[in-house]
Amino acid sequence: MTADGMPRAPRGSYAKGQVRRQRIVDEAVLVFGRSGVTSGSLREVAKRVGLTPAGVLHHFATKEELFTEVLRQRDERVRDAAGDPAAHTLVEQMGKVVAYNATTRGLTSLYTVVVAEASDPEHPAHASFAARYRESAARAAELLRAGQAAGEVRPDIDPDRAARLLSAVMDGLQQQWLLDESVDMSAHFAEFVRGYLEPPA
Repeated sequence: MTADGMPRAPRGSYAKGQVRRQRIVDEAVLVFGRSGVTSGSLREVAKRVGLTPAGVLHHFATKEELFTEVLRQRDERVRDAAGDPAAHTLVEQMGKVVAYNATTRGLTSLYTVVVAEASDPEHPAHASFAARYRESAARAAELLRAGQAAGEVRPDIDPDRAARLLSAVMDGLQQQWLLDESVDMSAHFAEFVRGYLEPPA
């Protein structure tokens, strides 16, 4: 029995439910990454997992809740890929993320498609994504200032503008790579860093 008097679910049943929940998330990445969140349907996600839409809603109350979990896991994986902020500079972390994104086409496509959708002021995620970019730019600018103080970043750039440029370059490279996988995102990002951020030798 649980603390509130409800019968405790068998451990095997719980584990099975968690596996199915993760499968739903994994398939939603592919569906939303191809069709976007607006056009991507729960019916298609359910079909790919072997459930009915009602079965998916047993695990996620709404499509928005499912998307929130997809985005949460995406952010978590990106943070892991970036590594420990205490052990890596901002540029090193971003380089690691660029390399990681090249190994996860589904998640990269998902993020690119959803950001484009959210540019519509009427989109339900518009305010959330605008805030994500603002907060990310603020953190990046702070780290760039620290890099300038340490002599790792050119002293003549504006950290606030450079922070926005960093995300713009990353997003732009992702779009080009999704259209043409011969685009080497890591090499192009490294070239940008050398030409724009690194102090002269």
